[in-house]
This record gives sequence, C-alpha cells and structure tokens, in this order.
Amino acid sequence: MPLTDQYRNLESAKTFKITFRYHAIFWLLYFSLNTIRWAGIHNDFLYSLKTTAIGFPIHMMLAYFNIYYLMPNFVFKRKYLSYIVLLVVSILAVVVLKFNLTYYLISHNVWPEGPEVTNTFTANYALDMSIGEFYVVAVVTSIKITMDWIAEHRRVTNLEKMQLETELLFLRTQVSPHFFFNTLNNIYSLALENSKKTPQVVLKLSELMRYLLYETKSKRNSLQDEIVCIQNYLDLERLRYGEKLEIEMNIKGEIGEKKIAPILLLSFVENAFKHGVSKTIEKVKIKIEFDITQSFLYFSISNPIPDTDDFNKKMNASGGIGLNNVKKRLELGYKEEEFDLAIENKDNNFTVNLKIKV
Repeated sequence: MPLTDQYRNLESAKTFKITFRYHAIFWLLYFSLNTIRWAGIHNDFLYSLKTTAIGFPIHMMLAYFNIYYLMPNFVFKRKYLSYIVLLVVSILAVVVLKFNLTYYLISHNVWPEGPEVTNTFTANYALDMSIGEFYVVAVVTSIKITMDWIAEHRRVTNLEKMQLETELLFLRTQVSPHFFFNTLNNIYSLALENSKKTPQVVLKLSELMRYLLYETKSKRNSLQDEIVCIQNYLDLERLRYGEKLEIEMNIKGEIGEKKIAPILLLSFVENAFKHGVSKTIEKVKIKIEFDITQSFLYFSISNPIPDTDDFNKKMNASGGIGLNNVKKRLELGYKEEEFDLAIENKDNNFTVNLKIKV
C-alpha cells in the first residue's frame, strides 16, 4: 500500500466516529424491543408504549452523560472515586425523575411489575430502577468502548504499516554513494583518454541508477532484474579495479517468475567490495552463486578480507556495516521461516550464505 494511502487511513482512524445513523438505529431497536417486552409482561401495549416513551429519553440522557462527560473527565483522568460517586448520584436523580413522570403522567402505581402496589418512592423501587438504568448505561458504554478500541486498533495498525514501509524504503536507499562517486571518477578518466569504453560505461551506470531510482519501490522485484542489476554493478567495479579483480558468478535453476525484495542481494555484493576488495592491494577473487531450487533461492558470495586483527574483530562483531541493513530488511520483509542467513569469517575469507523464499 502506498504511503499516501496509509496516511489517509491513519487520518480516517483518528477521526473515526459513530455517526448519527448508528445512534438512531440503536435507540430505535432499543425502544421497539423494550416496548414489545413490557407489553408482553403487562399484557397492555398502550401502557408499555407510554412507560417506554417516558424512560426512553431518560436512558439516552444518562447514557450520553456518562460516555461523553463523566468518562472523559473522570475515568480517563483516573479520578475513579469521583466518577463512581457522580454516576451513582446521576442514576438516583434519573430514577427520581422517572418516578415522578410515571406517577403524574401515566399511573399512580409506578411499579406494576413490583411485589406490591407502589405509589411512593421506596427503597425497593429505587434499587430495582437503578439496576435497570445501570444496565442501559453499561450496554451503551460497552458499545462505545468497543468502537473506540476498534478505531484505535485501526489507527495503530495503519501507523505500524506506515512505519514499516517508511523504514523499508529508507533501508532500500542505503546503497553506498561512494560507489557512484568512484564510478563517475572512472568515467571522467576514460573521457580524458577518449576511451571507446566511455559510452558503454555511462550506459551501464545509467541503467543501474534508473533501476535503483524507479524499479525498487515494490515489495518484491523480479529476480532476473535483480541479477541484471548486480551484473551492471560488477561490470562497473571491473572497470574500477581492472586486472586486480576476478569475478566468478554461476546461476543454476529456473529464474522464471521468481521474485525477491529489491536490491537485497546487491547489498551483499556491495559489502564484498567495500570491506573486501577495497581493503587489499592484492588480486582478489569474488565468487557468487545463485541456486534456485523449487521456491527457494540459495545465494552465496565469498571474498577475501585483510589479515589484520582490527579488521577481523570489526567484521566478527558487526558482519560488515552494510550487512546490518540487510538483516533488518530480512526481518521486516520476510517471515522467520522464509529466510535463513549465515555469515562466516574464516581463514581470511568472508562468506555469506542466504536461503530465501522467491
């Protein structure tokens, strides 16, 4: 998903609200079911309709007072005791209001379903009505909390996706700029010599830069295109190191429609030059193997490294500066069972073996 779409989703999650339509549907259902329920109990539909009509706005008033005033101002601010006291007082207040409305507008027997005729405000009446009001408040509050949780979950999920895409995009762009500077210097030298190789080198550099700039935006790229990119890189490095460099590259298996994370393998190749070839004055051989077996690519690259204690300690500790980038990309872009990375530094030879799903 493009980052712009994820930003839109993040904003929509932030402003997510239960619209008026859903409020209306909920209360209409509540009113209808409550009317039918009490009509069956009293065997009097008209009486049930009247009592529900009186209780209906009271329930709404108490429920909205709780979720839009009491909870934001007391629960969310951890003023729990104040919240409980105010909620209890609010429930008792609406029970008193309901008693008076029922008594003066419908019937002096305000609690026909009770154990006895009730025409005064009794403790039993107050307790029973309070439980009913608390039930309505609890249901409405549960719905509100659930919807808020869904909105927050959506917002966090979109944020995580956006951060993941941003981090992956950043990691993809970390091909060393020194390579391009060195290549441009080589082209400059060829141009001064009027070398016939100059147009070909410029073309390869152009193809490589075009690929890195425009063809690496998707999560997976064609493995064949990635190999062509590596070949262009190697050709440019051959120009830089001349006879000092020997490269052996073998490809086995069907590349076909195989796909892989963009410039992932190029990072290993660049690391071999940055920490291997450029650190020695002797002739260097780099060996690269591609072996495609069923749905996995077995990739390996090996290069000699200088025989110095400081350099070996550095390589053993970090595996090379660029390799930390690759490890992070593998963890972000692939499941644990979809790749296996092994790095070995032995006998002045640095080897990377990668098994990865393609």
